[in-house]
Amino acid sequence: MRRAALLAGVLGAAAGPSAAQTHVGDNLGGGLHWHVAAPNGANWSLECRFRPITRTVNQYERRRWANRMTINGAGPQAGRLPVDNGRCAVTKRGGEGPVAIALVRGAETATGVAAEVGDQAFAGLL
Repeated sequence: MRRAALLAGVLGAAAGPSAAQTHVGDNLGGGLHWHVAAPNGANWSLECRFRPITRTVNQYERRRWANRMTINGAGPQAGRLPVDNGRCAVTKRGGEGPVAIALVRGAETATGVAAEVGDQAFAGLL
């Protein structure tokens, strides 16, 4: 009896964190809008963190866990996070001109600007 109670407690604790994750399936663009502005074509890297999700990768792997996205680019680029909260950091890697990050949720916006190579700019909507 004690073993059954202990096992039930362990299984309940293990199921807890996964139950707190949002399953987005294959809809990875259903959350916050993000936009990196680099008007002069500067090189940048973007790292965004968000509430943990599970996503479908293929028909055999339907529950891959993620809470982070990274992209390297040059010039302007836009996209969406999988959920409606998150924070992003853009790092200027080279090139001319500043690099800016913007997050948008409805009428709310958060922005940051990096002017020099190696500088980071942060934006977050939690």
